[in-house]
Amino acid sequence: MEPKIQTDRTIPNNKPDIIICDNEKVTCMLIDVAISGDRNVIKKEAKKILKYKYLTTEIQRMWNVKTKVIPVIIEATGTISKSLRKYVSNIPGKYEVKDLQKTTILGTAHILRKVLMYKYNRFDTGTNDISTMNSNNRIAATLYSQGTSFGLGI
Repeated sequence: MEPKIQTDRTIPNNKPDIIICDNEKVTCMLIDVAISGDRNVIKKEAKKILKYKYLTTEIQRMWNVKTKVIPVIIEATGTISKSLRKYVSNIPGKYEVKDLQKTTILGTAHILRKVLMYKYNRFDTGTNDISTMNSNNRIAATLYSQGTSFGLGI
């Protein structure tokens, strides 16, 4: 659940994904993460920054800290904008963009596998062996994605 920031005024977008406040540096970072389904990562970054414009102003006024929005947008296939490395470098800690891309791609593949497995879990494989059943379902899902059914009832 995203943290909700209490403000004096009503702000429509007051739930960034991650909030990092550094009292020593007197800064606050609002990090919003998204995995994009299309190639418009630059537009999505701009939307995220604009989305938290009023919240950034309100936090600066209330907490007397320098506040910035850090959009972390990666396309489902790993495509990133040129500015992502700059944004990620502002986040405390050491993060490799290639690791973020790898995690995104693996997560996308995991979701896709789950969706396909759910649809084809109804097949009666004739065996109680879980590994064989999963293997058969993977074969059925692969055949379906290739437009072939070979009498599997797809």
